[in-house]
Amino acid sequence: MARYSKEERRKQLEEALSMNPFFTDEELSEQFKVSVSTIRLDRGELGIPELRERTRAVAQEAYSTLKSLDDQELIGELLELVIGERACSKLMIDESMVLTKARVARGHYLFAQANSLAIALVDAPMALTGSVQLKFIRPVQLGEVVVAKGTVQHRKQNKYWVHISLSVGSEEVLQGNWILFAIENLQDEREKEVE
Repeated sequence: MARYSKEERRKQLEEALSMNPFFTDEELSEQFKVSVSTIRLDRGELGIPELRERTRAVAQEAYSTLKSLDDQELIGELLELVIGERACSKLMIDESMVLTKARVARGHYLFAQANSLAIALVDAPMALTGSVQLKFIRPVQLGEVVVAKGTVQHRKQNKYWVHISLSVGSEEVLQGNWILFAIENLQDEREKEVE
């Protein structure tokens, strides 16, 4: 990347952070070939908060759009949610989530993170998982941070096809395809079953 004037760098920095608020100061420092303290100074002059504050703001906005489940039902920390399109969450694997002997994450925690993210993508008051094709690619170790990304591939009436991928760093650890059903009113669904 070419060296920028201070004004041009700040303009580019603002654009970069508007497109991806999760860039760290260190990543921005490498991208713009300036020191971390210069990036911090630029952010301060532009009124752009540090990563922790940007992440919190994005997460609060994402949580406010949750529709198909309660925020306590979501496994992991929601980072992004555009209902009907895409979502992202992260989960830190702690001591309570690992197998005692192997020290790797229990599979149901990874599935729960992926499944709850898939449900969050459905544009309805409630959603149910119909079926899942799932592939565990590698074990996740204690202390690793798992980032889940989900995209709605297709929608037809009340049926959603969602792809979820879990990664640690740049390495994919789980992937799956979900078919989910949007439920507008559970009472109506029960009455249909009775008929």
